[in-house]
Amino acid sequence: MDMTSRMTSHFRDAMTLFEQSVHTLAEPLASAVELLFAALANNGRILACGNGGSASDAQHFVAELVGRFERDRLPLAGIALNTDTSILTAVANDYGFDEIYERQVNALGQPGDVLVAISTSGNSPNVVRAMEAARDREMHVIALTGKGGGVMGELITPHDVHLCVPHDRTMRIQEVHILLLHALCDGIDALLLGDTE
Repeated sequence: MDMTSRMTSHFRDAMTLFEQSVHTLAEPLASAVELLFAALANNGRILACGNGGSASDAQHFVAELVGRFERDRLPLAGIALNTDTSILTAVANDYGFDEIYERQVNALGQPGDVLVAISTSGNSPNVVRAMEAARDREMHVIALTGKGGGVMGELITPHDVHLCVPHDRTMRIQEVHILLLHALCDGIDALLLGDTE
């Protein structure tokens, strides 16, 4: 395969996955928007976390909330739990890396808040523990996963939303995750600004 064909295959694979995802993710995505909007409308907060590329996605999502997405509006209450290096290194050093998000959820999360938990495998121990802490704090969870959902998929309750990308390749899953996060931002803004037509 020459390099142009190889690059072309990335576009084709991504387009195929996006088409498949429409059928499985549009409905739960709409539910996730309503969950996030309800939390924000009741003075709740959105906490987000992940590792590696998923940490970048969590930070990107929160930046869109606190800053703005496509239209000017008031800032929305969001915290990316992977951005404070002092907390991350202190907790990892004193308690272990698996607790870096759990302790922050226990410190910051309140009933009715939402945790956006991101892991392409659905098996990241620190994100799993954040989900467990969120459940104990009576928070809702929106889990973005792939590869069948892993442990995170098993933790989903009827009060949560699972957005599981139907693919096993990490980069493809991450490509859909960023679309999902942008769609969440758009949906929140549409509800805030009364643009639901």
